[in-house]
Amino acid sequence: MPYQGEHNNEMKKMEQVRTIIGVDLGGTNMRAGLVVGDEIQKVSSCLVPKTDIADEVTQALIATIKEVINHDVEGIGIGVPSLVKSVSGVVYDVQNIPSWKRIPLKDILEKEFGLPVYINNDANCFAVGERVYGAGQEYTDFVGLITGTGLGGGIIKKGHLLPDQNCGAGEFGMMPYLKHDYEYYCSGQFFENVYHVNGGELAQRASEGDEQALAIFAEYGKHLGKAIKNILLAVDPNAIVLGGSVSKSYAYYKEAMWKEISTFPFQFVLENFVIVPSIVKEIAILGAAALYVDAATDD
Repeated sequence: MPYQGEHNNEMKKMEQVRTIIGVDLGGTNMRAGLVVGDEIQKVSSCLVPKTDIADEVTQALIATIKEVINHDVEGIGIGVPSLVKSVSGVVYDVQNIPSWKRIPLKDILEKEFGLPVYINNDANCFAVGERVYGAGQEYTDFVGLITGTGLGGGIIKKGHLLPDQNCGAGEFGMMPYLKHDYEYYCSGQFFENVYHVNGGELAQRASEGDEQALAIFAEYGKHLGKAIKNILLAVDPNAIVLGGSVSKSYAYYKEAMWKEISTFPFQFVLENFVIVPSIVKEIAILGAAALYVDAATDD
């Protein structure tokens, strides 16, 4: 039976309170959250089934959403670690879900729940989540940059997620750099790839004043600064919101990063340019929910 939202549209508009399902579909876990306003009121999660049958994964996702849905829900947003045809909602080659090669996920879920469904990759969800719920509320033109296991970004222009064809805009980590690409040097991979150390352990050492750890973070900051200069040239945002695990160590590489950024050829661009780390908890679920808000908001 479809779950049609039963609510007073005018009252919702006045109160600016929306009830949305946000889904964080990872390679290991899937989590669905009931988001009311800017709060997550209920979360359901389960392990992604290890199976070669695509429909078994789809049914697990449907069951996870059903555990949190109610009749006030207006729409569903889903973040996935893969490419997505933005308009049709077809998901391709999801990381760590080998059976999902080409899944018409939007059509499947809209038929199941009778609600609008929006799907995008996790980096774009991060950016739009920051726009709706986080530091990006202050900016209409920024890049949400995830510095974690990989390096990926989402682009906000004129207050909305930049529309593209395959959710590939903002994949700055794939750009060639030195002997590899930016992801190799500007994500958590850098510490493992170059120095064979765990980023979390390195952060602990840096917090204790370890000079070697601080020097490694400074080197990392220089690489990230070079990546950000390319982002400035390509996108020209007025802000970058940093997320991901490495952003928690921002204090250890901030100075080296800004030193590199300060060499940007157009100095006036830097006068109002800012970089802020994300402080939003559960941004994966909120970011997925924000896909619906972004699509439903006309400003």
